[in-house]
Amino acid sequence: MKLYKVPQADLTVSSVVLGLMRIADMEDEAIRELFDTAVETGITVFDHADIYGGERHRCEERFGQAVSLSKSDRERILIQSKVGIRRGWFDFSREHILNTVDESLAALQTDYLDVLLLHRPDTLVEPEEVAEAFEALHSAGKVRHFGVSNHTPGQIELLKSAVRQPLLFNQVQLSMTHSNLIAQGVAANMGGSDQSITRDIGLLDYSRLNGVMLQAWSPFQKGFFDGVFVGDRENYPELNDELDRLAEAYKVTPTGIAVAWITRHPANIQVVLGTTKPSRVRESAAGSDVQLTREEWYRLFRLAGHIVP
Repeated sequence: MKLYKVPQADLTVSSVVLGLMRIADMEDEAIRELFDTAVETGITVFDHADIYGGERHRCEERFGQAVSLSKSDRERILIQSKVGIRRGWFDFSREHILNTVDESLAALQTDYLDVLLLHRPDTLVEPEEVAEAFEALHSAGKVRHFGVSNHTPGQIELLKSAVRQPLLFNQVQLSMTHSNLIAQGVAANMGGSDQSITRDIGLLDYSRLNGVMLQAWSPFQKGFFDGVFVGDRENYPELNDELDRLAEAYKVTPTGIAVAWITRHPANIQVVLGTTKPSRVRESAAGSDVQLTREEWYRLFRLAGHIVP
């Protein structure tokens, strides 16, 4: 498992993260097997959110019920959760942040979160309220580190105008076929090309310059929740042929190559899995160790539908 040093903190994290948004209806034994497999493959970060599972805190609750962590086990992993999405609106108020973290801790059966992310931007955000909440949580030992999800550089800077703690992470959608984050910069200044249009206001370069680690959610999705590209030979026949060829060459699976494509980037982007299958966890972990060449990386990029001028 490839490991990353977090730029603004004394933290080392796995390049692959296990997301737990789909465990609400799983049996305890299956959740434990999924968790144990992740730990065995070198995954150290486990991702939650208060909204996962239909009912608020449902997936956090199932994790807390199924996975019995000793003190030493708890110290070897990082538990991350998110706050801010409500039904039809967003809420970064001090009260909501504080109450939600307390509820998450109770559901997870832990005394602290290693990381708390603000989940999607709240346009009504008042940075001073967020700062008060973060300071209270940090001082009380309830949250050790902070970050955001789906935020632009300007939205991060706005928060930083009041928040004292470093914002270490930004979880954003990224896959080989859904890579506006990367593709725009490759096609910069190309008039008439949709790829040259910026949709994230230079987030990739901003993150590298400011020490914000990106986390890629939906790393196998074709687009915005419309299926996976791995194995989709109807829409991506040549891409899947190349995934198969590279998988054979590197002794991994096509899923592993899809992970390797993200972890190859020097921005040190974490890959957030959403699988409930231990086999998929193993495939992804193995892929994180593959170092694609520049030529291989760009060939996949082109076959995924992007322009290389």
